[in-house]
Amino acid sequence: MAVPKRRTSKRRKRARNTHKTAPAIVIQSCPQCGSAKRPHRVCAECGYYAGEQRVAAQEA
Repeated sequence: MAVPKRRTSKRRKRARNTHKTAPAIVIQSCPQCGSAKRPHRVCAECGYYAGEQRVAAQEA
């Protein structure tokens, strides 16, 4: 069985794992009302998706 000859330093280990971070959350504006929303999801403010009313709008 292979055994490492030297201990992996914190710097080398962290440099190897830098690509494992979580991706940033993408936010875009709703074309209908202009509020911020996640892509490919129904807008929470107006209830529109792909130019159609999908759910009832939230009462403020």
